[in-house]
Amino acid sequence: MISIDINCDMGEGFGIYELGHDEELLAEVTSANIACGFHAGDPSVMRKTVQSALRHGVAIGAHPGFADLAGFGRRKLQLSPAEVQDLITYQIGALQAFVQQEGGILHHVKPHGALYNMAAVSAPLAEAIAGAIADLDRSLILYGLSGSELVRAGHAAGLKVASEVFADRTYQADGTLTPRTRADALLHDASQAAAQIIHLLNTGTVRATDGTIVTIEADTVCIHGDGVHAVDFARELKRCLLSEGIALAAI
Repeated sequence: MISIDINCDMGEGFGIYELGHDEELLAEVTSANIACGFHAGDPSVMRKTVQSALRHGVAIGAHPGFADLAGFGRRKLQLSPAEVQDLITYQIGALQAFVQQEGGILHHVKPHGALYNMAAVSAPLAEAIAGAIADLDRSLILYGLSGSELVRAGHAAGLKVASEVFADRTYQADGTLTPRTRADALLHDASQAAAQIIHLLNTGTVRATDGTIVTIEADTVCIHGDGVHAVDFARELKRCLLSEGIALAAI
């Protein structure tokens, strides 16, 4: 039987500002990527989200990003590999402390936004991220864009790696995600997003925006928790996967 993990970015509010529908999404997904206070989140939100994930039996991952609250971590910052390694270490350590205090175990690490996309094509950044995780805790699973430098760096560092695909994003011919600056970057229809993932799991391919058929490996599929229709996407994707006989489970 084919099995797939559904992950979702969560805990992205801060202070008095709420973002996303975490409680509803936690009922639909198998893994949660929790913001670590730099691109989003704050200490209280981190703890609350950890507690919610544990109540729902959802695997918990750190979601570290650039220190760019105003830009939601989606703006490219030019940091050295050493700076990125420290950035990753600091944020994982913070979330890991909350997870341990709440009686859980940190399961994975998935970089956020611009850092994730830059590491997908930059070997030095990818190696800095993988190295930080390996030096901290080799039991942690690295989530990275399927076929990317981040996946390769994770394997080279001796980590368990999960190749990630996206239900609500479109792809380019080289296997990277379509930049958010383009009008065709996002899929807005839940049925279309679910169909893309079902096709991907059955064929190991995805159709890029220019029509190119791209070979792609999938261990985990992402739903963006900040999306307006995130809950509808998650429910439709879950329904379609189960109807196809595909099992849902954290890695």
